[in-house]
Amino acid sequence: MEGKGFEGTVLGTLIMPYCSGFANLVFAYVMSQSAGNGGAVIENCLVNNATNLTFILGMAALFGTAAVLPKTKARQKKHAEYSRINRLNLLFTLIALFLFTGTLWALAKDGELNLYDGLILIGLFLFWQILHVFEVLKDNIRNEKSFHWSIVIDLALIAVSAYGIYFSVDHLVDWVSTTNNPVFSFAKIGWISGILMIVPNAFLAIYYAYIGRQDIVLTSQIGDGHICIPMCIGLFSVFNTARIPESFQTGIYIILGAGLLLFLSIAALGRIPRFIGGGLIGAYAFFLYNGLIQ
Repeated sequence: MEGKGFEGTVLGTLIMPYCSGFANLVFAYVMSQSAGNGGAVIENCLVNNATNLTFILGMAALFGTAAVLPKTKARQKKHAEYSRINRLNLLFTLIALFLFTGTLWALAKDGELNLYDGLILIGLFLFWQILHVFEVLKDNIRNEKSFHWSIVIDLALIAVSAYGIYFSVDHLVDWVSTTNNPVFSFAKIGWISGILMIVPNAFLAIYYAYIGRQDIVLTSQIGDGHICIPMCIGLFSVFNTARIPESFQTGIYIILGAGLLLFLSIAALGRIPRFIGGGLIGAYAFFLYNGLIQ
């Protein structure tokens, strides 16, 4: 799709999150069949976002390869300009992360999320997506590009895969609900599903880190968080009042803290150093221990 009219960071923000975050949307839909499952949906989204921002980006920083500069001076100049634009796009995406997460934290101060809270969260997400659609259109006009017709085939393949994800998530929830397994208990389904659903993002991060596209590694992980917060939580809240779980505050602090660390690293250095990656993984270990193991 990057060769069919979508610039790299926009691809990571506008397209990939729907592919990797669709399972979270399906989980919110399946759990909405019972009004008492709001806490599990919120836990699923918090765990998913925290894992993306700490563990996956931390591992990518530790083991990823940096992009190699072109040999000719002309290409180096073009690459430097492209890198500056990508840096601004990444910082803009992180600012949206602060806005969405901060809004969720403010709306949840009364201990629940209702219909009007959900509408606010969905409205923020739709505005963010429309903003990027116009960015893509402006970029294509500026560079005299157009969308290739084969994008329709790509979207059709995504739709077929989406049904498979729905089928899998529905059976996962049904199995956890009926099993007496002490490890995979329904009380921890938000944590279990949140960890499981980062697997698609992990594959994206491994591949793009390997080929040196750190811009897509970062935007795909941060953009996937925008699907969870605010979209998934907002959708559930529109149809059912969601009670705030005990792990909410810790999850919010981990997400905002990791986002701030990423913002400062990218603004100052244009990348995530390895020692920052190690710190992010340590924060994720604390998050898991505090909310799941302990």
